[in-house]
Amino acid sequence: QVQLVESGGGLVQPGGSLRLSCAASGFTFSSAVMSWYRQAPGKERELVAAISRVSVTDYVDSVKGRFTISRDNAKNTVYLQMNALKAEDTAVYYCKGRLPFKPDLWGQGTQVTVSS
Repeated sequence: QVQLVESGGGLVQPGGSLRLSCAASGFTFSSAVMSWYRQAPGKERELVAAISRVSVTDYVDSVKGRFTISRDNAKNTVYLQMNALKAEDTAVYYCKGRLPFKPDLWGQGTQVTVSS
């Protein structure tokens, strides 16, 4: 079964950290470009970070220097380490996998709430 399952979300105070995980199954993970998106209430879904098959990374400006995306092909998992969290990082975070000539794969999302 092809799926992406996110975990690691939760409630954290401003300035705190969380690590999100996205476990992949049912496809060749090492061939996929993986990314994290987020969607806040009333806003469009936005790309947060992406990592290529050879671990080249890219980030939206608002998270540069605070978030780190990484992948472990042996574990079929992509991570998002989030530090120095701000209230504006509050959103549902989604994992996406992109394979050549295939429809994009999405996880179900995990809620991240940054609040004191």
